[in-house]
Amino acid sequence: MKTHHYIFLTTAIFVALFYNENIGLNLGILAIVYSVLTVFKTPEKNRKRTFMILLVTSIFSGIAFAWYGDFASFLAVVSSLLLLSYRSQNKRMKILLLIPVFVVNCFTFICRVFNLDKWLPKRNASGLWQKVLAFVLIPLIFISIFFGIYSAGSDHFASIFTDYELDVNFWQLLCISILGFFIAFNYWNYSVEKLIYKQNHILENEFEAKDKIQRATYSFLDLNSERMSGVISFFCLNILLLAFIFTFNYEQFVEIPKTTIQLGEETHERVNAVILSIIMAILVIMLYFKGGFNFDVKAKSLKLLAKIWIFLNAILIISAFIKNTEYIVDMGLTYKKIGVYAFLTLSLIGLILTFIKIHTKKTNAYLFNSMVWYFYGTVLACSYINWGGLITSQNMKRDDFAINYHLQSINFSEKYLLKYAEEKQNTPLKKEILEKVKTEKSETFLSKILYYETIRE
Repeated sequence: MKTHHYIFLTTAIFVALFYNENIGLNLGILAIVYSVLTVFKTPEKNRKRTFMILLVTSIFSGIAFAWYGDFASFLAVVSSLLLLSYRSQNKRMKILLLIPVFVVNCFTFICRVFNLDKWLPKRNASGLWQKVLAFVLIPLIFISIFFGIYSAGSDHFASIFTDYELDVNFWQLLCISILGFFIAFNYWNYSVEKLIYKQNHILENEFEAKDKIQRATYSFLDLNSERMSGVISFFCLNILLLAFIFTFNYEQFVEIPKTTIQLGEETHERVNAVILSIIMAILVIMLYFKGGFNFDVKAKSLKLLAKIWIFLNAILIISAFIKNTEYIVDMGLTYKKIGVYAFLTLSLIGLILTFIKIHTKKTNAYLFNSMVWYFYGTVLACSYINWGGLITSQNMKRDDFAINYHLQSINFSEKYLLKYAEEKQNTPLKKEILEKVKTEKSETFLSKILYYETIRE
């Protein structure tokens, strides 16, 4: 099939799946269809390991959305499909350029869609496809658009058609068709502007020969002064960080605990300070090791002090890990506390990558190129795992289990709450949960969330 075949086929599938439906199982099916079709459209030379991994994650993201239908799984579907489409056509382009590429394509959609020679086939005028397009599709599009306009401006005109028993919502059909075509066109027929393509070399992981030349970064500092400035800065920062680690751990583990609310607020404030400290630490290291100092034989002290600083920051993260765990034991598990684990883990990965960058002489772009994949992995973890069920299953073991909180604020916890209601013989709770499940099950097939289909009433 040609590009235009993929565009019209997926547009038709989009309309069939979403007309008169809510978002649910249909989006999961659409994601899987896009993933499978992408395999057929991708040239053999581009079907490398990364592409195949993205194909698997895209299919699983579609299944995850069909199962949960929440924002995390939606984000996983969108990011997976965008990455899959991007990698299918650009195996050497850096992932960091994905966002600008698709943003530009969305804004240039109108210009590109009317440039018919670029995406429609050039065939003999007697061809069947040309006749269908010219005699049926194009007139039908214009008739649909102007029908909507004229119907809005005249009730009598609209009644000519509405008086007949034709159960079709033309406005919805038109909007869904346009949205489906917009998505399909930008997915199958996007282009990379030359200005963006030229920036690809800037994001390489390895230094070029010109970057290895020893020269001062700033006009007001010579090379020796800049090197010594780095040594003094990292030495002082290490002393400062040692003092902070001592006071941080003293406040966390030695001081007398305060009230529950104060303890929670202070824990989150300290964790935010740790994460901000790690980000700033990485930025400072990137400032000094963005070029020549990676290859400077006289910069051994600078590298050693930077590595020590990384190690001390890692100790700070471990301290925050331990405190968050203690907070969970005392107060129970929540989404926010799981989020703290996620951010601390990403911070630790960032430190490890920064150490690798210094030790193996990588560019600053290496950090961003690598971290994009870890963020993507985090999104997948958020969508594939039932965190709400995990939270409820752990907290229901506590004596202070808050039923209303888990019923109203924790997603996909119904299975465990039903189990809890049966164990405690809490009939009103069981009835309330089953009413919610019944409401979800009453949705039409394409609008269903599969998770609720697995709950027995």
